Amino acid sequence: MDLQVSPIQALQQQRLLLQLEYNSEKEAFRQQTEQVGIERKVKRGDAWWPVKVSKSYYNSLNQLAIEVVRNTDTDIEHCFEFGRPVQFFSVNTDHSKISYFRFTATVSYADGDRMVVTVPDNANILDLQNAQNLGVQLSFDETSYRLMMEALDRAIKGKGRLGYLRDLFYSRQKPETFVFPSMHFPYLNRTQEEAVNKVLRAKDVAIVHGPPGTGKTTTLVEAIRETLMRENQVLVCAQSNMAVDWISEKLVDRGINVLRLGNPTRVNDKMLSFTYERRFEAHPDYPQLWAIRKALRDLRAHRKRGDEKYHQKLESLRSRATELEIRINSDLFGEARVIASTLVGSANRLLDGQKFGTLFIDEAAQALEAACWIPMRRVSRVILAGDHCQLPPTVKSIAALKAGLGKTLMERIVEVHPEAVTLLKIQYRMNDDIMRFSSNYFYGGQVESAPEVKYRSILDLDIPIEWVNTGDSGNTGDSGNTGNTENTEDTEITDFHEQFVGESFGRINKAEAELTLDTVQHYFERIGKQRLLDERIDVGIISPYRAQVQYLRRLLMKREYFKPFRRLISINTVDGFQGQERDVIVISMVRSNDEGQIGFLRDLRRMNVAITRARMKLIIIGNQKTMTRHTFYRQLWRYIKGLSGEEELLSGEEKEGYADNTDESTYDTLESNGLVEEPIGG
Repeated sequence: MDLQVSPIQALQQQRLLLQLEYNSEKEAFRQQTEQVGIERKVKRGDAWWPVKVSKSYYNSLNQLAIEVVRNTDTDIEHCFEFGRPVQFFSVNTDHSKISYFRFTATVSYADGDRMVVTVPDNANILDLQNAQNLGVQLSFDETSYRLMMEALDRAIKGKGRLGYLRDLFYSRQKPETFVFPSMHFPYLNRTQEEAVNKVLRAKDVAIVHGPPGTGKTTTLVEAIRETLMRENQVLVCAQSNMAVDWISEKLVDRGINVLRLGNPTRVNDKMLSFTYERRFEAHPDYPQLWAIRKALRDLRAHRKRGDEKYHQKLESLRSRATELEIRINSDLFGEARVIASTLVGSANRLLDGQKFGTLFIDEAAQALEAACWIPMRRVSRVILAGDHCQLPPTVKSIAALKAGLGKTLMERIVEVHPEAVTLLKIQYRMNDDIMRFSSNYFYGGQVESAPEVKYRSILDLDIPIEWVNTGDSGNTGDSGNTGNTENTEDTEITDFHEQFVGESFGRINKAEAELTLDTVQHYFERIGKQRLLDERIDVGIISPYRAQVQYLRRLLMKREYFKPFRRLISINTVDGFQGQERDVIVISMVRSNDEGQIGFLRDLRRMNVAITRARMKLIIIGNQKTMTRHTFYRQLWRYIKGLSGEEELLSGEEKEGYADNTDESTYDTLESNGLVEEPIGG
C-alpha cells in the first residue's frame, strides 16, 4: 500500500473507481436488457416469466405491496432478494415485443416461487393483473451506488470521529486500545478468547480473521454479547442479507433482542419474528395506526368537491399517524440491543440521528470498501470479521479491478495494522487431511484441527480426499464404470471435453456431470442406504459454473437411484455454498481442454471455499492435465496423491502463498464476476 498518498486522495481515487464500476455495470445492464432474450434472463436467474399477481395490500409500513407467483416449475436459483429493484414487463402473443411498465418496484422478500414487492402508490395494479405473459426482472440498482458515493464523500470531508478513523485506516498510526487483564471465556478456545479480548480492548478497530470452520460466528457473537455488557446498543452489518440473517439468528439464540431492518432471505416464523416490520405490526398501538392510515386513504379516494374541511381533516389524521409512528419506533429501538442490517440498509431513514458505540461488520472481506463507509458515520469504533482468503467482492469493471477497487477495507487494515488482527487457528469442521492443504497454502500452516474432528470419517480406512481424473481415458473414477446405466441422454456421453453454452452463460461438461453422479452413487453404495438415511449423511455437489449446476440438478431429478436421498443432496455453485458445510463434498471442475485454460478457476479464494466445505470426504472430479498447468492445482494434485501413498506430500519448498497468484488471477476474477463467462451470482 502506498502510504505517500493522503487518506483523502486515496478515497477520492476509490470514488473515481466506483464511478467507473457504476458506468461499466450500467452499460452492461443496458446491453443485456437490449440483447439478451427473456429465456436467457430466466436461465440466469435474473427474471421470472411467466408470473401472475395474486393479491395486493398495504403492508405494516404503509407501502403498497403485491404478491407475485412464478408459474413454472424450475430448478434455477434466482437472484431476487430484499431491497433489489425490479421492473415488470409483458410479452405479446408471438413473443416478438416486450413492453415495460413505467414504475420500479422493490423486492420485500422472495421465497421459493413466491415474491412480495412494494410498488409506488400510483402503480396501476389492475394493469398488472390483466397483463398477458407478465414477467418481472431485476432492474439496475442505482440506490446502492448512490449511497456508496455519498458515504465516500462524507468520509473525504469527515471531521471528528469519522475523519479520525479515515486517517487511521490509511496510515501506520497505531490504533488506540484500553488496558485491562484478559477475560476468560469457558466456551471459547485460546485464539477465540484472544480475539474477544482484542475486540473489547479496541478503542478504534479490531479484526477477527476466521478461516473455514474456525468458529468466526461463535467468536463474533461472544464479542457482541460482551460489548453489550458495556454498551446499551450496537450496530451489526454485513454485505448480504443472508449473512445478516445468520448472525441475527445466532444472537437471538443467545437471548439477545435483535431488531432486523429489512426482510430475511429465508422466510420462516423464527426469522420474521425479529424483523422491524413484524415487530412494528405486533406493537399494541399498531391497530390504531392502521385505522388512521385506512381513514387517510378513504379520505383521499372519496374527496368531495368544495369540501372546505378536507385539508383540515387530512392534516389532523396525518399528525396523529406521525405521532403514533414515532411512539412505536421509539419503543422498538429503545428495547433492541442489536440493530442489524445490510451495509446499504444501514442508510435507512429509521436510523437518522442514531449513534452507536460499536459497529460490527461480518463477512467484511466480501464488501467493497465504499459500502463499509455507509454505516461508519454512526459509530465510534469498528470491528471487522471475515476471511480475505475466501470469496472476494464482486467487481465487473476490468479497469476498476486492476486499479484496486476490489481491495477491501479489511485487507487494507490487515496490511497496515496487523496488530489489530487475530487469526482464529483451531478449526472444528474438517478431517485434518482435508484441512491441511488449505492451511498450508492460504494460512501459513497456522490452522490446526480440533482433536474431535481430526480423524473424522464416514468409512473405515477411507482416504479423505480423492481426485477422479477425467483426462485419463482408462480411469473410470470412483464409480467403477464408464457407462452410466441410467444415462438419460439419447446417446452415451463419453467425451469429457468442456462445452461453451450460450453468450455469457458459462461452460458445461456433460460427461463429467454423469461421472459426478456415478461417483456419488458408488460412494452411497459403499455406505449403505439405511445408514445414509438413519444418520442423514448429507452431500454437497459444487461446480463453479451455473450451466453445470443446472445440468447436474436435471440429471439428479431423472435418476431413480437418488429418489430416497434427494433431501440429503444439494447442488450449487461455490458462492451458493459460502458459509455452509456438508459431510461429503463433490466438486465438478468442468474445465477440460488441450490448451490448459482454466478461466476463473485461477481465482484461488473461490477454490479455497469449495475445498473447505467438506467435513469427512472431499472428491474432486476434473481433468488433471488441464488443471495442473496452474501451480495451485498441481500442488493440490500432488498433495492428494501423497495421501494415498502415490507421491510425496507437498514439501515446504513447494508451498506458495495466495499472494503469489494474485496478478495472474485478475482476468479470471473478472470472469468469475460475470464479465467473461458467468458462474452463479453470490
